[in-house]
Amino acid sequence: MILKSNYHTHTYRCKHAGGQDRDYVEAAIAAGITTLGFSDHSPMVFNTDHKSGFRMDLEETAGYFESLLALREEYRDVIRILIGVEVEYYPACWEKYLAFMRQFPLDFKILGQHFVYDEENGGPGSFKATEDPTVLSDYYRCVLEAADTGELLYIAHPDVIHYVGDTAAFDELTRDFLQKIKKTGLPLEINRLGVHEGRHYPNPRFWDLVAEADVPAIVGLDAHSPKVFEDDEGAAACVEIAKSRGIRLLETLI
Repeated sequence: MILKSNYHTHTYRCKHAGGQDRDYVEAAIAAGITTLGFSDHSPMVFNTDHKSGFRMDLEETAGYFESLLALREEYRDVIRILIGVEVEYYPACWEKYLAFMRQFPLDFKILGQHFVYDEENGGPGSFKATEDPTVLSDYYRCVLEAADTGELLYIAHPDVIHYVGDTAAFDELTRDFLQKIKKTGLPLEINRLGVHEGRHYPNPRFWDLVAEADVPAIVGLDAHSPKVFEDDEGAAACVEIAKSRGIRLLETLI
């Protein structure tokens, strides 16, 4: 594996990844990874009876930590294991969420914002293409508010909104976002899963503007299977996105 660290690793608990926790650890070791950060889709404390179909349930949280803490101890002389989550910023339940997570020895949070503010009521998100610059603007504002909480390690797939509208509006909104996110010091993730599956992200224009703004980046494997650690081609493509533009690429964060 071209990378030595990865902080974006899922588990079966998110309902759309495969393999056991140990499988990811052993695959990472075989690939030469020295720091493995698990960051499954975080459980959320909602204000309604909403049941998310793409994140671990609240009841699974204790088992997530128990399993990974045991693996951390077992493999302590072989690989560094960190326990994180991929969280979304929903202001209406943010404080309740933080209170819940304080029960557990969490090492880090990455932001993977798929909905703009509101998952419970199906708020605008990353699942449909949009020509509406308001959706993009609201997404950027949501990410910036999350960044201002001081709770995040980095921003995962910051170009996840599938905006297909006016290019000038995209450039203006994105430049403004990048100038503001730069002040927080948070890196932006170049997402291997998007490369591997030919998704609308990584968005080349977005990363052109990242280079212009001189915001640092990190590659995230976004692993949903242990086999991802065999994908040197996808990881190398992400590195090339940064290197070809002169973007500062960080290898280790914590």
